[in-house]
This record gives sequence, structure tokens and C-alpha cells, in this order.
Amino acid sequence: MHNTLPNTLHKTGCKTALLSGILWLAGCSDPAWQTKDISGLMPPLEFELISEEAEPVSEADYAGEVTLLFFGFTHCPHICPATLANLAAISGELDEAAQDDLQVLFVSVDPNRDDPATLREYTDAFGPEFTGLTGDEDALEALTRRYRVTYGYGKKDDAGNYDVSHSNAVFAFDRNGEAQLLIRESDPKEAIVADLNRLLEI
Repeated sequence: MHNTLPNTLHKTGCKTALLSGILWLAGCSDPAWQTKDISGLMPPLEFELISEEAEPVSEADYAGEVTLLFFGFTHCPHICPATLANLAAISGELDEAAQDDLQVLFVSVDPNRDDPATLREYTDAFGPEFTGLTGDEDALEALTRRYRVTYGYGKKDDAGNYDVSHSNAVFAFDRNGEAQLLIRESDPKEAIVADLNRLLEI
């Protein structure tokens, strides 16, 4: 009669080694982002706009820092001030070095009312890391189409005022300008802070 014990031990040992290897690889993989991971789904940061200093700028002028991109307008009654105030509060929870490496680009899709001076006054209320940008219709169309963002203008009232519909999502790009995260209104502040800290360490 043949003794099958060595064979059994050999097979068991192989399975144990294989399982240990899988667990080791799983332990070494990056943890999931807490906000929406859009890496590989969206193109790198790229634009040609006008800054709040009335100067032509492109993504190259903001390279080397983690960048948050948000579309809105200064006459926005609710979404824009709430979103920017939330980002300011989140920035305040980062350490000083991290704050210096974070920038928020607020792109106005209402260039008829949001000239550079108006944008500068508006963003100054939220902090030094906030910068206002705008552009002509072609530049804004190119940028919003690039990130699949839509906007539209409402009907003017008797005083000439009108609303602008727009997305409330915030795009986060790494230091190389690669799209990494989509931050949504429903994301908890703790999750956003954790993800930004992680992105700032890369």
C-alpha cells in the first residue's frame, strides 16, 4: 500500500502558500478612494482661459499642485457659495503645508456678468487658494465638453437678471494634472479630507 501522506502535505502546502501570496498581494494593493475615483475615465487638466487678473492662462500656470475644478457663477444663490464655503472649510482642516499645495479653480460659465474684477472679489471671500477663471463662449464650451459638464441660461426677468444651471460636482486633479477624483455634494467631509490628504501626499 502506498503512503499518500507526503503528497497530501505537498498539495496542502502549495495551497497554503498560494493563499498566503494572494493575501499578501491584497494587503499591498492601494486602498479604495472614499470619493469617486475617475482616474482613467477623464482627460488631464487642459484649458485656455482668462484669470481674475485679466491675464490669459492655461493649465500650465497651475501645474505642480493638487487642483480642484468647479464650474459656477458669482450670482449663484445657493450651490456655488455653499460648495466653495465647504471647500474652504475642508482646506482649513488640512495642515499648513498641504493647504499651500492645494488650489481651487472656480470657472465662471457666466462671462457676461463675471468679469475678472468681479471674480477676484468673489473668490477672495473664500481664501487665497481660490482663483477665478472665465473665458469666451468657445473656451467655456471646450472645457465643459471635455469634462462632460453642462450649463444653460434661464430667461431674463424684467430687471435683466437670469439664472444659470450648472453642475455641482468638483473635479480633483493630481500634481501632474491627471484627473483622479469626482467630489459630490453627498460625499461626507471626512471622506473628502481623507482623500485630499492622500492625493496631496502622492
